[in-house]
Amino acid sequence: MSETLIRVLAWLAGGGIGAVFFGGLWWTVRKAFSSKWAPLWFSVSLLLRTGFALAGFYVVAAGHWERMLLCLLGFVMARLVVMGLTRTAEKPTCLTQES
Repeated sequence: MSETLIRVLAWLAGGGIGAVFFGGLWWTVRKAFSSKWAPLWFSVSLLLRTGFALAGFYVVAAGHWERMLLCLLGFVMARLVVMGLTRTAEKPTCLTQES
């Protein structure tokens, strides 16, 4: 496999890892606030998401710092995408109108 393709796949894998990580964080926040077990939700979610992300970075990097850097770039870009999607999904509507 060509090195360029491997680098693109590392970047895409970072985006996928980031989407799962930050999407899972958004889902956890929404579920935890309606639960009486919020600390447990946050703790378990943190452990699962962090473990998944670290394992993903380890597998994708495979000992190459270039792949790790591209994976991290994809991860950060996924954060920006998830932030944009969740902001547009939760825009408050104006409940009062001027007379």
